[in-house]
Amino acid sequence: MERKVAIIGAGISGLLACKYALSKGHHPTVFKAQSGLGGVWTKTVEITKLQIPKPFYQFSDFPWPDSVTEVFPDQNQVLEYIESYARQFDLLHHIRFDTKVVCIDYEGASSEVQQAWALWGGTGEAFDSKGGKWYITIQDTKSLSTEVCQFDFVIICVGRFSGIPDIPEFPQGKGPEVFQGKVIHSMDYAAMDYATAKELVNGERVAVVGLQKSALDIAMECSTVNEMDLPCTVIYRTEHWNIPDFQPWGVPLAYFYLHRFSELSIHKPGEGPLLSLLATLLSPVRWAFSKFVESHVKHKLKLAKFGMVPKHSFLQELSSCLTSTVPDDFYNRVEKGSIRLIQALAFAKKDLIAGSPDKTVPLYRECIHPRIPQLAVIGFSESFANLYTSEMRCRWLAELLDSTFKLPSIKEMEKDIAEWDEYMKQYSVKNYRRSCIGALHIWYNDQLCKDMGWNPKRKKGFVAELFEPYGPMDYACP
Repeated sequence: MERKVAIIGAGISGLLACKYALSKGHHPTVFKAQSGLGGVWTKTVEITKLQIPKPFYQFSDFPWPDSVTEVFPDQNQVLEYIESYARQFDLLHHIRFDTKVVCIDYEGASSEVQQAWALWGGTGEAFDSKGGKWYITIQDTKSLSTEVCQFDFVIICVGRFSGIPDIPEFPQGKGPEVFQGKVIHSMDYAAMDYATAKELVNGERVAVVGLQKSALDIAMECSTVNEMDLPCTVIYRTEHWNIPDFQPWGVPLAYFYLHRFSELSIHKPGEGPLLSLLATLLSPVRWAFSKFVESHVKHKLKLAKFGMVPKHSFLQELSSCLTSTVPDDFYNRVEKGSIRLIQALAFAKKDLIAGSPDKTVPLYRECIHPRIPQLAVIGFSESFANLYTSEMRCRWLAELLDSTFKLPSIKEMEKDIAEWDEYMKQYSVKNYRRSCIGALHIWYNDQLCKDMGWNPKRKKGFVAELFEPYGPMDYACP
């Protein structure tokens, strides 16, 4: 039976949700506030490139074209690849561009009835047979006219990095208003055309706050424009294991963290006594993998020379989905003086930025809130390769929409969420709340496969199953 499905966002997750909803015969409508698709890839800093090797960032049924020979394609190449995917599967006419979602309301069972449900939506199925609907208020961003649309199901695909910039609240009299210069967010910088961005920083003393990918890229651009005359200052709070490449001491990083053996050394949500014992016994392997990668990063980037050796492990960085690549020549510029690094121990309170440190977003399979019917969230929880993960989630969701399987009871889902929450606390530590499955990618996909009735083991032979890295193409077929 064809159902009307609303999809909010036309980035990677939104396009995948649209494609797989169509594959099950539903009628999806994608709402996009801007005039183009591609999410965070719509506009980036000029030097930004893909953060992981392209074999791990591709659609399972739409490989990269042979014309893209780079291992780490740039922003224009990634955007063209995403747009080509949308054209290939005829997704564009399902997208309403320049249409902003301003409100969503559920009309169905009362809150008292919902609280008494033992199963999601009362039945454990995607659609409410008793008539529950979502009403979405949308606004045309050009005419500002509004309308209300009715849908049977809503998929939120706005991700973690789109929309409103995440800016901390400052005490009165100590915020940007007392600074005599210009204060902008990295999103605002990336939204400029390349020439305008360069003109903005030309001849200016620039301070970049942060040490993740956007901060590193912007600092590089500023140092290119102003060179030694006006060094770019990078103000950071915590050192990170930002990596120079994916070949620690010549060995592909995937052979340390993207196969089943590596995950055997990590305590997993829902593991039995045997797997728990095995993870404990293999803890030296877990430690050795992390130290091996760390030694390569420290050596190649000369982190000790600059006082930039992190106090936490590489595994913790990976488990928090904070790993990013360092632009070529970054630390050479630090050494020469066109980039300066300054550590600020308390330039902002974390609770003002991230909210409560005690909770993550409670999503079953990182997709479904047990207490909110007929709604899914795709792309908020991160991984080593977000495209890869979003595709698996959209395929899982499509099977749920098609009634291939039913969800377990609300209590069972909440128990599973709590187990994943404990895992994230254990391995992410101070970066808890990022909802990251980075170090347990295969274990997570196994659960999705079992739900859908797929064989979770995708390799040929015991040795291959244990030691070969997993990637998108392993899940090309059910």
